Amino acid sequence: MVVKSGRTDITLHADGIALDGELVIPPSPIGVVAFAHASGNGRLTPRHRVIAEILHGERIGTLLFDLLTEQESEDPKKGLDVALLARRLLAAVDWLRSHPETDGLAVGLFGAGTGASAAVIAAAERGGEISALVSRGGRLDLIEGRLRDVRCPTLLVAGEVDRGAIRFTRRAYAELHCKKHLVLVPGATQRFEEPGALEEAAHHATSWFGTHLRPAAVMA
Repeated sequence: MVVKSGRTDITLHADGIALDGELVIPPSPIGVVAFAHASGNGRLTPRHRVIAEILHGERIGTLLFDLLTEQESEDPKKGLDVALLARRLLAAVDWLRSHPETDGLAVGLFGAGTGASAAVIAAAERGGEISALVSRGGRLDLIEGRLRDVRCPTLLVAGEVDRGAIRFTRRAYAELHCKKHLVLVPGATQRFEEPGALEEAAHHATSWFGTHLRPAAVMA
């Protein structure tokens, strides 16, 4: 591991390959959130890094890592293989459970695009191990059958003018049988590139995690 300015570069192992990641744990953390993004450089995705920085300001740690290698991300089929993405996300959850800095912290999941589908599967698989889930513009049409198995509080965020995501998101919301909330960010499109749109989505996510992340020792 290499520590730089409070950030720890890590390597996760899943499916026999090494995946690069970055762990940030702020002082007196209330929990840690693993990010899921189906690309070969998910830990460097600017939108996720903006959201992560806002989470840090509210004492929430983050794990940003690559669900796919650079080579894998060139294959469109890999990015849509939500079972593979979920398996690797679960490996990250296991890593957080075994790492000394995070083993007693509540774990949340944040997913975007097909990464949100992976987050849903992971939450459905692990039940009480996951404290909260947030999907931003998620491709939740890929895993509708698993949504009813999610038990943790779940926030769905979509752009108000992203009609495709709104359709998927509303359908997913109806399938969920847990504590849930749906937010449409005004004027936002698929990438939340409009001024202030990403920050608004980030603040909704931060509020959700701040409310629902609880230390593992007191989780039901």
